[in-house]
Amino acid sequence: MPNISVSANRYRDKILDLSNGLLWKSESDKCTLNIQRSQSPEMSKIAESELIINSRGAVYHLDLLPEELAANIIVVGDPARVKLVSKYFDRVEVITQHREFITHTGTIGKKRVSVISTGIGTDNIDIVMNEIDALVNIDFRSREVKSKLSSVNVIRIGTCGSLQGDIPVDGHVASTHGLGIDNLLSFYRLEQNDEEKQLLHSFVTHTQLHGQIGDPYIAGAGASLIKHFVKDFYPGITVTCPGFYGPQGRVLRLGVKNPNLINSLSDFRFGQHRIANFEMETSAIYSLGKLLGHQCVSLNAVVANRIVREFSKDPAITVDNLIKKVLNIISDYI
Repeated sequence: MPNISVSANRYRDKILDLSNGLLWKSESDKCTLNIQRSQSPEMSKIAESELIINSRGAVYHLDLLPEELAANIIVVGDPARVKLVSKYFDRVEVITQHREFITHTGTIGKKRVSVISTGIGTDNIDIVMNEIDALVNIDFRSREVKSKLSSVNVIRIGTCGSLQGDIPVDGHVASTHGLGIDNLLSFYRLEQNDEEKQLLHSFVTHTQLHGQIGDPYIAGAGASLIKHFVKDFYPGITVTCPGFYGPQGRVLRLGVKNPNLINSLSDFRFGQHRIANFEMETSAIYSLGKLLGHQCVSLNAVVANRIVREFSKDPAITVDNLIKKVLNIISDYI
């Protein structure tokens, strides 16, 4: 592991009190693989039109072979950020690129890690999460779901806008939950428990988003991952939006239907939970990860505070500090 000038997180056994409320981590996470197995046509071949494998035997969009993917996976939105992560690897063994999807796989000490660029938005996350799972849990030769399913760690390193005055620009947020106001999970069988349904009902009522969005959804971070991201992180719910301007309350030349959106998100409370930030990927990562049986955590550098209307003077340094912090934790604990 190269000498990264940040102290490693030594709070591996400290778990956020917030995570005890809505993470629904133990029983639901343990049974997720069995649930997905019962829904999957294991004994039938997956058609060429459904799982596209290219001429070198790699999954289509990511252009990766199963052996080229590590079990610890960092996802970043910006393709240019991949090399900003992999420059800290001790060794890079795989470099692939197809469209906006760039992957570097290498090692940090004894840990094998992949970093993949997803591009922006939950539509791209749909591609990345499904193809990561295919690489791990589908036999590409037989085109059948494997009888024994495996779980990987997916760690997002992204940027976001803070929705709380006390979560400053250049801080780092660890998302206890991802709450989606896009429509991606309307196409999947994500079941919400009673507490989730109550939170979502309260959220829609409070924000006055009736009729403006489809069905919002929520999922929690992976318990085995988020416990490592406590010290020097701000916890909270992350709202995932389907756009950068109107869906996040920005007004340039176009008016918005809900001009009070920022304040209503900031003011929302459900028990001890509050909304910390918003961005454009987390809820899809958490929800698809939950359905597919993978452990996920989203960590975001705050480059803008929408409450006090500030933007980072040097977002590159803020992101680099987050990268180094995350790599230290992966190297020491994950």
